[in-house]
Amino acid sequence: MFKNANAFSGFSVDDLEEAKTFYADMLGCNVNDEGMGLELQFPNGHSVFIYEKEDHEPAGYTVLNFPVDDINTAIDSLVEVGVTMERYDSLPADQDGRGVLRGKTAGMGPDIAWFKDPAGNILAVLEN
Repeated sequence: MFKNANAFSGFSVDDLEEAKTFYADMLGCNVNDEGMGLELQFPNGHSVFIYEKEDHEPAGYTVLNFPVDDINTAIDSLVEVGVTMERYDSLPADQDGRGVLRGKTAGMGPDIAWFKDPAGNILAVLEN
């Protein structure tokens, strides 16, 4: 039924202008203002739709993953623009001083670190 559908995902925020500034200016994403929301466009052809919701509640899970070549450089860039890396107590391994779960060393997948957008949605950078 949806085999040839150009599906895309989306999530809500509580302030569309604040989200636009965060995703475009702080993260450097390609953001198109669609009037009813923002479309993040990525080089691989994928897109994500962000819409404002009056009773927005932040997602309790990672809504967007950013694969990077060097997680330490990515974190340095995020911290430089004012982003704080998140820390969690319930992970299968400890996070290091930078907030990275070193999955490659532990044999548990990629190195990954989390941060939040201004609406509290969880995002991640990961290095395979």
